Amino acid sequence: MAAITYPPIPIFELGPLNLSLHGLFAGLGFVGGAILMIREVRRRGFDVEGTTSVLTWALVASILGARFFTVPAHIGDPGYGLDDVFNIAGDFSILGGYAGGIIGGLIRFRMLKMPPLPYLDAAAAGLAIGAVIGRIGDIAIVEHLGSPTNFFLGYLLKSGYEPSPQHDALQALCDAGTFCGPYHHTGLYDMIGAAVLLGVIYWLARTWQTRRYGQLFSLWIVWYGLQRFFIDFARLGAARDGITLPDGTVVDGVIADGVMGPFTGSQWGGLLAALLGGLLLVYYGRRNRVVSVENDTWYGAKQPGVDASPGLPAEPEEEEAESSS
Repeated sequence: MAAITYPPIPIFELGPLNLSLHGLFAGLGFVGGAILMIREVRRRGFDVEGTTSVLTWALVASILGARFFTVPAHIGDPGYGLDDVFNIAGDFSILGGYAGGIIGGLIRFRMLKMPPLPYLDAAAAGLAIGAVIGRIGDIAIVEHLGSPTNFFLGYLLKSGYEPSPQHDALQALCDAGTFCGPYHHTGLYDMIGAAVLLGVIYWLARTWQTRRYGQLFSLWIVWYGLQRFFIDFARLGAARDGITLPDGTVVDGVIADGVMGPFTGSQWGGLLAALLGGLLLVYYGRRNRVVSVENDTWYGAKQPGVDASPGLPAEPEEEEAESSS
């Protein structure tokens, strides 16, 4: 039976330091995304210094969002209280990290009086590559396994392997010689999907001639939200019903994802994000200017030999009508 198998690397030794590859690659993902965004901002003549300040706020807010956006999925759990809400050892969510980072960034944009839409579009590729890099850590420590599967990209545990602590129950089953999988490797699926999304964003940024400000960012929201919604079906069954062993025995509590009604918490988050992104995609397509060098200048970019006049139009269509008259 074809499957992926390798020993997990939960702790990486770097000289005297013991580092978790999960946290290390999450940080590298943010750095990689920030580099792509700043490079695009600089290329188009926008405010690099202001962008750096926004990214600093987004980093702090993303950490808070990653922690606190997991709380709603666990509120109904027996014994779940304030100590669990503020416990740094609790669950963290990449969707919550994205949401917190975007909210924190928008607050900073407003404080600095920077028009957010050109910068959010510039961040779209960085948001995608952040998931690609960040998921390397999840794959290394073997985290986010889902239901049993025969899919060739599934992950097969072996006796003596030590995956992420969230899979202690799966490890115990395998060490006892009861069942080792394969299990859906949802972190790997998410990395592959994010890599495809990164390519699509780069392609559209260069070929979508009628693209309007805010639409590239909105497309990222729609794609990644739907991606998470569909991928988490590979975890839903095990999180809700446990797993059924070859002998018919059902083992509960092996996947710790919170289930809210018909979906996991991540699925609800992904679905709501996709809905919001779809509404923004249509809204921005009707109201905003087409992306161009001239309109970049109107939004405050500094092109060589051209005076920038930053500002946001209340009604772009009315401006165009007045200029034509």
